[in-house]
Amino acid sequence: MTIVTADFAMSLDGCIAGTGVSLDNPGGHGAEALFHWIHELASWRERQGLSGGEENRDSQIMREWFDATGAVVMGRLMYDTGEKPWGDNPPFRAPVFVLTHRPRRPVVKQGGTSFTFVTDGIHSALEQARAAAGGRNVDIAGGADTVRQFLRAGLVDELQLHVVPVLLGEGLRLFDRIGPEQRKLEPIRVVDTPRATHLKYRVMK
Repeated sequence: MTIVTADFAMSLDGCIAGTGVSLDNPGGHGAEALFHWIHELASWRERQGLSGGEENRDSQIMREWFDATGAVVMGRLMYDTGEKPWGDNPPFRAPVFVLTHRPRRPVVKQGGTSFTFVTDGIHSALEQARAAAGGRNVDIAGGADTVRQFLRAGLVDELQLHVVPVLLGEGLRLFDRIGPEQRKLEPIRVVDTPRATHLKYRVMK
């Protein structure tokens, strides 16, 4: 059964990116503290076409997420900041649907990744992603505003947060301006490692 997920590394004070996010600095200032641990994992390195890395519980959790995802939805800013560093073989290995106001022809990359640009809103993007996912999950990859739109619309089924033991002080917070409606979360799993506390929730409708 296809479910809709969102998965983010997050600082203890709620930031998923640093300050000054731009095309040249997609993670913002201070983002290395959030993502360094991921880049050392064997499952992450496999996705980048690299060898080596640590095979541990963190790596297993990331591999579980990768393997369960059959399609991805993202915003145009995330695409624009990632297009160059992802190169010809992006790590998604699945169809990606990009929300945008600027039409563009589909882009097909190596490794099973394709980018389709959707100009008629989140419901259309999700419908197309579900059809392309082959029964696997649809992941709402970001950025923060894209995830907020899906949360406000009640379209996210599961939320996974990898809470990193660091305080950024300031940066891009995922849950700012989430809307006035209360969202109740049901805990599914908590895994604590020295690198992060992995929290998975079901979003109650």
